[in-house]
Amino acid sequence: MNRNHSRRPRIPAAARPTLLALTLAGAALVGLTSACSFQDAQCSDGEYPAASVGSSSGGACFSDDEEPSKGFVRYPKGKVPKHVDDKWDKYWQKHTLDANGNETS
Repeated sequence: MNRNHSRRPRIPAAARPTLLALTLAGAALVGLTSACSFQDAQCSDGEYPAASVGSSSGGACFSDDEEPSKGFVRYPKGKVPKHVDDKWDKYWQKHTLDANGNETS
């Protein structure tokens, strides 16, 4: 096959910088938006956050199909923090739970 008769369409020289800029901008946007969603989450998919008993500064993530380890309790329904610094994350920085999951302060 002759080199001048390639089956691949040629991109005009004037369009190449624009195409490169759009590709780089798209890649940057994907990187920025996906990074935020992972950084903010309290736990990974398939996990839930649990509070450390009697402490307002501790917690851990547990698999959805297991109970929390000794020393940890589930947050009350409707008061579970989902993301770092969300309403309930801030709330539990000033309140604690006892071993039965009841608020103590």
